[in-house]
Amino acid sequence: MDVLHAPWRIGYVLSPKRPVTPGGPSLFTEIGQSLDDEANYVVARGRYCFVVLNAYPYNAGHLMVVPYRQVAGLESLTDEESLELMQLSQRCVRALQATLKPNGYNVGLNLGKCAGAGIVEHLHLHVVPRWEGDTNFMPVLSATAVLPEALSETAAKLRAELSRLSSSSSINL
Repeated sequence: MDVLHAPWRIGYVLSPKRPVTPGGPSLFTEIGQSLDDEANYVVARGRYCFVVLNAYPYNAGHLMVVPYRQVAGLESLTDEESLELMQLSQRCVRALQATLKPNGYNVGLNLGKCAGAGIVEHLHLHVVPRWEGDTNFMPVLSATAVLPEALSETAAKLRAELSRLSSSSSINL
């Protein structure tokens, strides 16, 4: 079994979290409604979902596919939201392959706090690129991640590739 270690995320884990107001908007709802895609690292938008680069990534290029509608459970998604969630996830893998050339991917959902969801109230699907030997001595010994480029540069590359893929796709998102 492979284990993805990301000890540099402890800063995020231990940092104060914005209070969740029951019934209030999640961070993802606010990002989805914002017009500032660059500041929020939004790299693609569909009709029902959008794609955002994780600001606290497990690896370079760590993307999240998020429905605009705030739902906590997979069973709460409409058929249209479910379909677009997967279509955008597929497009993310294609874009990551073209731009960062990873050797593999972790793709999945953390549903509920005990399952590791950081934003419990708003379902989101993680697409994490992986490379052979991507866990090295830096995070293990010094609790430091080595990301090969700034998040804004990665976001710009992925935004361009996802846009190119969208215009060449027969699926209209």
